[in-house]
Amino acid sequence: MEHLDTIVVGAGIAGLAAARLLQRNGRRVVVLEARDRIGGRVWTDRSDGEATDLGASWIHGIDGSPVAAAAEAFGLRTVEFTVGGYQPDSRPIAYYAPDATRLPDEDAKAFADDIHTVDATLATVVASSAPDASYRDVTEEAIARQGWDEQRAARVREYLEHRSEEQYGAWIEDLAAHGLDDDSIDGDEVVFPEGYAQLADGLAEGLDVRLEHVVTHVGWSADGVVVSTPEGDFSAATAVVTVPVSVLKSEAFRIEPALPDPVAAALGRLQMNAFEKVFLRFDEKFWDDGVYAIRQQGPEAAWWHSWYDLTALHGTPTLLTFAAGPAAVATRDWSDEQVAASVLEQLRRLYGDAVPAPARVHRTAWQDDPFAHGSYAYMTVGSTTADHDDLATPIGGVLHLAGEATWTDDPATVTAALCSGHRAASRILNRELPIDELWVPEAGERGRDPR
Repeated sequence: MEHLDTIVVGAGIAGLAAARLLQRNGRRVVVLEARDRIGGRVWTDRSDGEATDLGASWIHGIDGSPVAAAAEAFGLRTVEFTVGGYQPDSRPIAYYAPDATRLPDEDAKAFADDIHTVDATLATVVASSAPDASYRDVTEEAIARQGWDEQRAARVREYLEHRSEEQYGAWIEDLAAHGLDDDSIDGDEVVFPEGYAQLADGLAEGLDVRLEHVVTHVGWSADGVVVSTPEGDFSAATAVVTVPVSVLKSEAFRIEPALPDPVAAALGRLQMNAFEKVFLRFDEKFWDDGVYAIRQQGPEAAWWHSWYDLTALHGTPTLLTFAAGPAAVATRDWSDEQVAASVLEQLRRLYGDAVPAPARVHRTAWQDDPFAHGSYAYMTVGSTTADHDDLATPIGGVLHLAGEATWTDDPATVTAALCSGHRAASRILNRELPIDELWVPEAGERGRDPR
């Protein structure tokens, strides 16, 4: 049995951040990763010659972002691509009415104003909502307070349904009332033309990462931790476990003794979502110039309602849409051809015969990933924002959970993963570590020619 100071389970951003900080502070660390690659849910595919981020894509707000700081320090190129999360008017958006005609600018502005009005009301409604209230409950109350006619209310209602799905991959009735409390963005949003996985590469440099080491059991006691894999057992004084909540809940991954409260209670109220990306690449661009997104309204938009123009990243005409929530579940067993046909049916409503068959279709399958079972976690009805931090409560002084689901301020993001790894390392060392240790060169590296 190999003995270390700390075992890190998972080579995603949280695990790499924790391991990097611990190693830089003198700890003997090993990172055990089930996959044949690092990065976790940060995964850049380059099989067709272009960098396609199948997992995380954006830094949602670069102002004060440690991820943005790390990316700059590692020399990663970024391109501004601000869509404001799922906001109605953060950048030029081509809106199409239920009859498939494009909304005039004044009508699109009036619709966006309605969203802002409801959001202002929603903040008050959410703050006073019952513990078991869903996002549907609070949005319905916020809409009702406006006194609008049914058609006007219906457009806003469906928008809020889509926001729940696209932000958290969850149906609006399954998401807690506070589920979108963190829906705020500071500064521009950026993407990585050469791929987000470069961040994982930078964090992993110099670490002992063991790929294809599937952890099946974590035993903990006051004496330390023993982690079991088919490749052998590892022991350490402490461990950081960064697997997604779905894996924590699965029978294939056991922690013994069982997780205590408040960790177990928080875990029980968090759920992995259903959220898949669909990339459509075309030989020629057929859609509007000068827009970041295309959105349609009405019943036809139940599944496919928003498309994002990624052409500027590589020069290839590309639209990205999402199968989110019910759409992801319903199309899970569909072929790429079936999904593409369903998406194209909606695009042809808007653009007619100008829409050709795509040259390439690339679709993710996070629901079927045995080491993820979804894209990221969301708060189910009855959950509170405190559940994220409660999930990271240290266990027995030896075991620490980290990952996007364990960070309250900005869950479901790479920022959350990075910050949670930093927190776990600080707790193990019993002192607050400067987070910039993740990207600032060590003393012996300073002054070296970066070439």
